[in-house]
Amino acid sequence: MAEGLRPFRLRGRGGSQKFGVAAGSLRGLLRKGCRLLQVPLAGSRLCLYEDGTELTESYFRALPPQTELVLLGPGESWRGCECGGAGPTGGELGAGEGLFKRVRTPRRQKLLADLIHNLSENILAEERADDEKWFEGLESRFKNKSSYMRYSCESRIRSYMKEVSSFISNVHPTARDAYKGIIDLMSDKLKSVKYNGCYFDRREEEAARLCTTEGWFSCQGPFDRDDCPCKHSINPYSNRESRILFSTWNLDHIIEKKRAVVPELAEAVKTRDGREVNWEYFYQLLFTVHNLKLVHIACHKKTNHNLSCDKTKIYRKGKQNHKIS
Repeated sequence: MAEGLRPFRLRGRGGSQKFGVAAGSLRGLLRKGCRLLQVPLAGSRLCLYEDGTELTESYFRALPPQTELVLLGPGESWRGCECGGAGPTGGELGAGEGLFKRVRTPRRQKLLADLIHNLSENILAEERADDEKWFEGLESRFKNKSSYMRYSCESRIRSYMKEVSSFISNVHPTARDAYKGIIDLMSDKLKSVKYNGCYFDRREEEAARLCTTEGWFSCQGPFDRDDCPCKHSINPYSNRESRILFSTWNLDHIIEKKRAVVPELAEAVKTRDGREVNWEYFYQLLFTVHNLKLVHIACHKKTNHNLSCDKTKIYRKGKQNHKIS
């Protein structure tokens, strides 16, 4: 094999046959693949077989030999293989800059560690002055990585609060004042915990954050599974590309916000009949990891979850006041 060339396993979008192709650049691999599979070069692209991550030149340089790829023609898409069964062997790592698969064998763990070392030299850098490229495109008010990541999480939680507030127009007129009162209580609670920005802040205590001390996040899997079948993971602290890619990950409501939680809250306020709505239960469902899962876009199922609130928790048992704990 010519110096600089690396072997890959390539297949088409709708085919199961795999071809060995060697190339030294992403463009070269794409050109060879299109010629081999008789796909027009214009508009074609390559992605990882396992999770559908589209390759850039930097991703290509990070890939280990024998990684399995899919060639997509114009207009085609690929969201990843069915991960529940036996997967590919040589390309199981499926690593790219800032997006890696969790691996368990020592050989692949070593490969992963080498990739992290080579690609993410500034992974532990925190201040803007120590990794200026990471902050490209961000406002100057963000002085360190964790402050931006905290802001990113806060923004997501704020958007959920905005949806809850805007739903008031759907609430029965006689219940709107009570609904507004609950919104105010939730808003005060969120302000007191800084909109749970701790979830994305690697400086926080382990119990409060969703990442490691280095900033690695792992997909928690679809709403109807206990884990991620594809072992998606990412470190948005490592480089700018990973930071941007992390914005495609979702904080997914297990019991759905729009279909279940908010309508149930509105109904509870309307039919309370002297009972006190357990607003803290709804708060947990809407804004905390009691009901939120961090998921890779490929694990974010947008179908109806068909889950509902616990009817026994909608109203408080006994007399309690509204004091925020």
